[in-house]
Amino acid sequence: MSRSGLLALAGRPNVGKSTLLNAVIGEKVAIVSDRPQTTRRAIRGVLTRDQRQVVFVDLPGVQRPRDPLTRRMAHRVEQELGGADAALLVLNAQEGVGPGDRFIAEQLRQAGLPVVIAVNKIDRLGRPDTAAALAASSELHPGAEVFPISARTAEGVQTLAEHLLDLMPEGPFLFEAGQRSDQTRELLLAELVREAVIRRTFQELPHAVEVMVTEIEPLRDDLTRVAASIWVETESQKRIVVGAGGRMVKAIGMAARREIQKALGHQVHLQLGVRVRRDWREDDGLLDQLGIG
Repeated sequence: MSRSGLLALAGRPNVGKSTLLNAVIGEKVAIVSDRPQTTRRAIRGVLTRDQRQVVFVDLPGVQRPRDPLTRRMAHRVEQELGGADAALLVLNAQEGVGPGDRFIAEQLRQAGLPVVIAVNKIDRLGRPDTAAALAASSELHPGAEVFPISARTAEGVQTLAEHLLDLMPEGPFLFEAGQRSDQTRELLLAELVREAVIRRTFQELPHAVEVMVTEIEPLRDDLTRVAASIWVETESQKRIVVGAGGRMVKAIGMAARREIQKALGHQVHLQLGVRVRRDWREDDGLLDQLGIG
């Protein structure tokens, strides 16, 4: 009999959920950044081994809703928790257990899900501090299995993955055995461009940027043209993304192209445009078009 189920990947912003998801799946299915609230959609990563399958749902970081974008993200968290078979609560070992962790743990208790705790970033701590972090984490959800891991180095990740696979209920696979994610190709490529923008604009454009892929055109078997539009909310933000003499957008394009070529497995001609879409985070029609919600 096969096992398969949905696992909600929960945790405060910037604890390393997306890095962990990529490490478990073995390829990049979620973008990664030091900026909190990078994840906007509930991205599914699929891990299949033998007769077991776990579908990881990388939830947006829990936060107080403040606009239509963040309200949609919060509602998506509630929906995904309601449909999950279990939850993985990811904690930052360096920062210890805080109010945000306790808030999320309470959400998981209310959802009535089996909970596993992963204490991430242990590669940055010595043994005494790691032991203290594990002890504090175990108090969040009594009875939950606690796993020390480093998503960055993959330490402990496979042991955790095996436990999660065994935790899934009996039932048929939810995805084909060879499938790694439910993302469309357009969304994945758009997210890779957004990752490059976030990493290069640092504090200047925290959440004002979005990306839409407008065209994917195979030119040869080994070459694809990808056109994408970077959205910002003001002219001043556009100047930041374009940079003096176009240097910033060129750097963004070079970085994004490298990641897109890894994803597609061949050469890419990437065309980027930057346009101002004022208050796009307030526009329900645009958010629907972007697949957020």
